[in-house]
Parts: sequence; structure tokens; C-alpha cells
Amino acid sequence: MVLDLLLPRRCLVCDVSGTLLCTCCRGQLPRVAPPLCALCGAPTAWPVARCRECTGRRLAFASARAAVAYDGGVREIVRGWKERGLRGLGAELARVVAERLPRPDVDRLTFVPPDRRRRRERGYHPAEQLARTLAAEWDLPCEALLERAGGSRQRGLSLQARRGNVAHAFTAAPVEGAVLLVDDVYTTGATADAAARALGARVEVVTFARAIRSPRLG
Repeated sequence: MVLDLLLPRRCLVCDVSGTLLCTCCRGQLPRVAPPLCALCGAPTAWPVARCRECTGRRLAFASARAAVAYDGGVREIVRGWKERGLRGLGAELARVVAERLPRPDVDRLTFVPPDRRRRRERGYHPAEQLARTLAAEWDLPCEALLERAGGSRQRGLSLQARRGNVAHAFTAAPVEGAVLLVDDVYTTGATADAAARALGARVEVVTFARAIRSPRLG
């Protein structure tokens, strides 16, 4: 209560006081609506097995889905969650994912592991927070199956540079069964692909947000 008086909470989208994400803005978070690419989850003009975004790429995951499109308002929410230490957003964003996406047919959840320096700076890891809250929502176990062996921040890198940056960034012990890989934002799929490749199992990917580079791909 004292903290709220000193640093009053305001909606990250519309700036209304009293909450980090007001009911109105929460309901208006842009959906990633079908039809979608069956593999990478990009919006498409009609249902396709592969779209222009993932054709020609040997993606290691079976499918990727996201709850919201990464537009300006969502960018502010994610920035507050990841860069401003507003960890209280994690549970709310996980509920948005659970409401908008079906419970996956998997045996367990895991998450993209953090860069250690970033983890120390934040004091928590958004992808892990999202995964553990979703695991509770969907009554599934959540395990830290991946370790980060290299790679640096992806922000600002080109698609080709992103792929190279995370190509060998993750390691994992052998995994049995199907795994749901959780991350905060799907941008190009490079991180999800590298993590799924390290897991070596059937991997579904779920993220809170997804970057949409073209409104409707063919």
C-alpha cells in the first residue's frame, strides 16, 4: 500500500491509474487470429502448412502459437515486464495466454533459459515466470530442461544474425515425451528453433506475444 502511494500504478497502455493493465486494455489486446500457418503460427490469408515466413527453414519445433500480436501497446507491456521490473505482470499475462490458447497435449513445460547477466540484473526471469504460472493453470509439471551455453541478446539483430547468435546457445539432457517450450515473445523463431533442437523431442512453442511482420502471409 505504501509503495502504491509513493509509486502509483498506471496502466502501461492507456495510463489510467490504479493498475498496470486495466480491464479495458486487457480485453483489447490484439489477438493472433486464424487462419494461421500450421507450423510457425503467422497470420495467413488462408490455412497453410507453411507460410513464406518459415518455408525453406528446417524448424525443429512442431508448432508455435502466441496469445497476442506484438503491437505498440503490447510492446509497452512487455517492456514494463522485462525491463522495468514489473514482475507482477507475469501472472496476469499468463492468464491471458491460458484464456486464449488451448491447453497443449504435452507431458511437461519448460522455458527458454535466461542470459545469466540479465537474470542477475532483473532478479527474475520472465519466461520462467510465465511457464510456471501456465503450468499451474494447465495442471502440468514445469521443469528447467535447458541450459544456456552461449548466445547474447537478440534485440536489434537481423534474421540471419539471430539464427547465428543462438545456433548453439542451448544444451539439454535427453528428453522423453512431448514438451511445451515457453518464451515471452516470438520474433523470428530463431530462439525457439535452437531451444527445440537442443531438446530433441516433440516441441510445441507458446509465447505471450508474436511479432507480425506482414498482416496476412500467403
